[in-house]
Amino acid sequence: MRILIADDSPTPRLMLQRELEGLGHECLIACDGTEAWELFQGSGVDVVVSDWMMPGMDGDEFCQRVRSDPEAPYAYFILHTSLGDLKHVVQGMQAGADDYLTKPFERDQLATRLIAADRITSLHRRLVSQQAELERLNKVLFADSRNDRLTALGNRRRMDEDLERLTDNAQRYGRPASVALFDVDRFKQYNDSAGHAAGDEVLRSVAATLARECRTGDIAYRYGGEELLVALPEQTLETAAIAAERMRAAIESLAIPHPAARVVTVSGGVACVDGDGDVADLLSRADAALYEAKEGGRNRIVSAY
Repeated sequence: MRILIADDSPTPRLMLQRELEGLGHECLIACDGTEAWELFQGSGVDVVVSDWMMPGMDGDEFCQRVRSDPEAPYAYFILHTSLGDLKHVVQGMQAGADDYLTKPFERDQLATRLIAADRITSLHRRLVSQQAELERLNKVLFADSRNDRLTALGNRRRMDEDLERLTDNAQRYGRPASVALFDVDRFKQYNDSAGHAAGDEVLRSVAATLARECRTGDIAYRYGGEELLVALPEQTLETAAIAAERMRAAIESLAIPHPAARVVTVSGGVACVDGDGDVADLLSRADAALYEAKEGGRNRIVSAY
């Protein structure tokens, strides 16, 4: 283990160093409390053996600083004190110390403290590692719960959350924000003719193209079935329509053969956040514009004015 010895008295300090190094441990040496604190920070020590009375900073203050360092792994803190100072042990324990060692120490006494120190520090490190893994898994689960598995776009839950923020921010700060709702043209006919596996591949290709055409800040979602939605922050109705047209053209240029048409295409409806309207109103207007695009011959973009 890596052990920090803090003691202003040369003789006990050297005796500790000799015994600890003889047991195979690495030692860092500090001659007062201030130096000990400077050495401790970023050192990753496993054990601290500290005198109670030291210049610059006493053992209890040093211990409190060790315990308050959020970046440091847990260090087993042993107070090294004379028999006459045992009254300070309780105060030291209250400051965060784990154990104490009397002067002069016995080798077996020191060895037993180090066995306990090894167990406790190993346990703390395992707990920290497990906590980090749990936090990582929670982030993965959170992301998975908001992604559509087929298309890898955001799912309906994530869309609802993001659109609430989008509309709230747009209305609060008076900034534009729009959405473009797309529908794959004649998708049922494609599925009926080519099969559901091929239909799934079409949805993946269309979704990947939308995601690729998004600028920084735009987010694409699977709205449901063969309908996909792109949120367009900071976009007016006119600029959002231009972006949606670019996306429509990119999908057409994939040139995926369609059994009931020349190639796979999409229709789109664009709507902008309007006054005090909520998400439901925004989506309703985008859907109405999409319906108009479908009725007008498909493979086109219509804006909701």
